[in-house]
Amino acid sequence: MLSLKYCLFAALVCVSTYITAQNPDLLAHPWPAQWIAPPGISGKEYGVFHFRKTISLTQKPATYRVLVSADNRYKLYVNGQFASLGPVRGDLLHWNYATVDLAPLLHAGENILAAVVWNFGDKSPLAQISLRTGLLLQGQTAAEMAANTDTSWRVLPDPAYSPRETNLHTYYVAGPGEALDAAQYPWGWATTVTGSSAWQRPQAIQPGIRAGYWFPWYNGWYLEPDPLPAMRRDSIRIPILRQAAGIAQTPPGFPQQKVPLHIPPQSHVQLLFDQNELTTAYCCLQWAGGRGARIRIGYAESLFEPNGRSKGNRNEVASKSFIGISDSILADGGAGRTFETLWWRTWRYLQLDITTADEVLTINDLYALKTGYPFVVQATCATGDPSLDSIFTIGWRTAQACANETYMDCPYYEQLQYIGDTRIQALVSYYMTGDDRLARQAIEDCRHSLSADGITTSRYPSREAQYIGPFSLYYIAMVHDFWRYRSDPAFVQTQLPAIRSVLSFFEQRLRADGTLGHLPHWNYTDWVGAWPAGIAPNTPNGQSAVLDLQYMLALQAAADLESNLGEPALAQKCRAMLASMRGRFYQNYWDAPRRLFADTPQRQSFSQHTNALATLAKVVRPADAGPLMSRVLADTSLAACTIYFSYYLHRAAIEAGLGQTYLTWLGPWRRQMANGLSTWAESPEPARSDCHAWGAHPNIELLRAVLGVESAAPGFAAVRIEPRVNTLQEIAGTIPHPRGLIAVRGKRTDKQWQFTVALPQGVNGWFWWGGKPVQRLQGGQKEQIVCKVK
Repeated sequence: MLSLKYCLFAALVCVSTYITAQNPDLLAHPWPAQWIAPPGISGKEYGVFHFRKTISLTQKPATYRVLVSADNRYKLYVNGQFASLGPVRGDLLHWNYATVDLAPLLHAGENILAAVVWNFGDKSPLAQISLRTGLLLQGQTAAEMAANTDTSWRVLPDPAYSPRETNLHTYYVAGPGEALDAAQYPWGWATTVTGSSAWQRPQAIQPGIRAGYWFPWYNGWYLEPDPLPAMRRDSIRIPILRQAAGIAQTPPGFPQQKVPLHIPPQSHVQLLFDQNELTTAYCCLQWAGGRGARIRIGYAESLFEPNGRSKGNRNEVASKSFIGISDSILADGGAGRTFETLWWRTWRYLQLDITTADEVLTINDLYALKTGYPFVVQATCATGDPSLDSIFTIGWRTAQACANETYMDCPYYEQLQYIGDTRIQALVSYYMTGDDRLARQAIEDCRHSLSADGITTSRYPSREAQYIGPFSLYYIAMVHDFWRYRSDPAFVQTQLPAIRSVLSFFEQRLRADGTLGHLPHWNYTDWVGAWPAGIAPNTPNGQSAVLDLQYMLALQAAADLESNLGEPALAQKCRAMLASMRGRFYQNYWDAPRRLFADTPQRQSFSQHTNALATLAKVVRPADAGPLMSRVLADTSLAACTIYFSYYLHRAAIEAGLGQTYLTWLGPWRRQMANGLSTWAESPEPARSDCHAWGAHPNIELLRAVLGVESAAPGFAAVRIEPRVNTLQEIAGTIPHPRGLIAVRGKRTDKQWQFTVALPQGVNGWFWWGGKPVQRLQGGQKEQIVCKVK
């Protein structure tokens, strides 16, 4: 006898089938399509599975939209041609599905829908949250219902795959490599229905359920539409062969062109390729023959010196060793074989290590499908200084490499969306592209990560919770940035409850003397060598100037948001707490002999971090801010900000009126260029990661501080333009704005600068020079400004 639970479930599904035809958005009812999975598995284990179904069409459709998702991941094909991949990572309460129009790949007659779905189990990337293996495909309207996943589909477990792990002797959580036994792979699975006897009827797990819809006893994926565009898949060549061992010569044009390379029997060949710049891509290898040959494809950001720790100049390969993650293939001797990695890889250097058996192995092609978030750059910045242009180019390459379906701290080692990194990445996106979709998703991910204690996790999505208190405060700063630079107050309002929750967590730990007491978790600030685990100095009871100031900055941001979009009483409370903490900060941390703020009340350690944050938190009077920051920049005895936290150091110095010297602060970036890096490193040498997006903040300041374009009102409703050109002789640039483009051009002639400024229609502002407003700017027209040089 069927249970009441099952009968209710079946009745709702039947009702939804009728309503779906009338309600294509599938918002209000369980979906007719079922999540399907291979039979006889728990769904938690490692596995790669192929799904397919044949549908018949009387004619080629104009549109054929389906909603598709999977756990962990899928790649969807129609008649053997790639259609979609995903889903964008989220959590079980916010599981993404993509809407895909299959019509361009369909034809009249029989069509094969096919998907490869994989679950890396306990070896999955740390950013991957999972319930169990499954695939879901739902036709958007009645016309597409034939595509729905149910037991009419078929599934084939793929025993060819196994995980490949590499010990990098450091923190690595981006997932395993892929080992493929070609003899066990079901070649042609996406294009033919032969071998049908091996395919099984899948088990139906449960229907798709849209997030926000309540269904009794449902334990599954609550679906939301993918908020992002499809990621890029651009075919690129691998340009340079740097080293070849075990083979007399390679054919002309290899690997820049599709030229066959023949590896003789009983050979061991190593080929080292140089992409010229760090790249994120799906690696693709085509081969034939070579039964029993073993092919290892290795990926590295850079090569290592003999000590195995330092990297030296990234352009140099002689006498260096290759250490990196890898995939492997055991060849079956067949013709026309192609391997494309399931997940993308990161590399500048790629190595093929091939050992053949008794047959010739022919490498027919080696190429890649470059991937990443499809940003369209709208910003330009030309200074007449080639080194600055290179810094701008490398910064954007770094930001792109760390932006995929989420922002990522680094594309090689972790692929995790940390709030401290993401705040800077979002600002780079606003200034470079004007595209805020990835930033919106990141802000939402922060909100979704709230703990019962009230703070966000440090990184999300992640199946392991990690808490960094200051990063939770930077979530508030990130929302404030969005409020200033983007025009969507309703979205900002949705974040206010989470902001209040975070502030409450810290308020509960505020001491009577105006300092924070002991804070739990990892209170990371910056990778300063003398600071264990990057934690700023603090007393046994938890007092820390850096932590107090970060809390004060969050109160400052929250007061703005509450007074404009929330509760005025809460804004007043934030300002009162801020005033109280400011009033006591001098008493707690000021060291009169050194004329600096100390890191703790004991005044035994001093850092750039504390004094920069004190300037940003307006603890310092405006008249004193410039002299303070001049001392901070000049005092080499202070604990110095590294690549990440120099964003706040630079911001403080600019706000203190020292922005004219900004271009002299870029030494760490110039040294990285001299050392051959094509993206910005995580930290000073020896750097673990060669690509960390927080290092791209010069792209913000070259546009915001040097070119001088800054928001002067919420939503960028007004503009302040204050060029800080230092020794430059010319500058020109454009910046995306919610209403169009802002253009600034300037040229020095003798003892004056001549500027031309154009703002979008309906956007007004002021032009500043030397710290003072000099001319009002009218939107929709070009303004000419002449400024004297002292």
